[in-house]
Amino acid sequence: MPSPRSYLAAAVQMTASSSKEENLAKAETFVRLAAQRGAALVVLPEVFAWRGPRKEEPAQLESIPGPTSERLAELARSLGIHLLAGSFLEKTTEWRAYNTSLLFSPTGDLLAQYRKIHLFDIDLPGQVSIKESDTKKPGREVVTASTELGTVGLSICYDLRFPELYRGLADGGAELICVPAAFTFPTGAAHWEALLRARAIENQSYLIAPNQIGKNVYGFADYGNSMIIDPWGKILARAPDKECLITAEIDRDYLEKVRRELPCLAHRRL
Repeated sequence: MPSPRSYLAAAVQMTASSSKEENLAKAETFVRLAAQRGAALVVLPEVFAWRGPRKEEPAQLESIPGPTSERLAELARSLGIHLLAGSFLEKTTEWRAYNTSLLFSPTGDLLAQYRKIHLFDIDLPGQVSIKESDTKKPGREVVTASTELGTVGLSICYDLRFPELYRGLADGGAELICVPAAFTFPTGAAHWEALLRARAIENQSYLIAPNQIGKNVYGFADYGNSMIIDPWGKILARAPDKECLITAEIDRDYLEKVRRELPCLAHRRL
């Protein structure tokens, strides 16, 4: 089957709670809505399946395959779409988990598995304090996937601040890069849009960035403002301040035009 030259992509903006079943049901509702609107690719945010107290986290870890991944694979298969399961907590052989993103094909096959490389350790007094490395283990591999929609690059949230990862994805052929996130309000208001547009422009790739929204179970707010951005850095879709779905057309001919007329990737000297 020939690859489509254009298709509709969707990003889901939601607020995850400590109820995995409620989160999965909510995510499934949004994914089904996106498919009804004609989306060929749907991307969920980071830790969409569960966010809760650290003491409860060990009970939420899952192997892959496992209940959550199997449920999402079946959802992709039943709707005939590509589904990027933003991220959830993958069980390891030690006490720390991986923050893992999965890409499923329209037949429900697992096309790619990416483990978040850069862990979010931050202390902004009076605003937000997180040390992801206390409970998470960093991944090591840069991951792209060859799909019917073209080559897709995978990343997660804090990875966005490290341009060398995205250049690695571009070198791997990525035409579209997924950035599922739970970007906080203090950092998001200052940096989210600037970083997303920079990564799209410098790698001449589409970016799909679904973010969590609103006050979370940890007491601080996530920034929302989920976006879909084109290779020229234009924001094609931006979410309002609520749980919602955004869509935009991904035009691979336009991507090739940008790369042909302004061949920055070919002009590199370093």
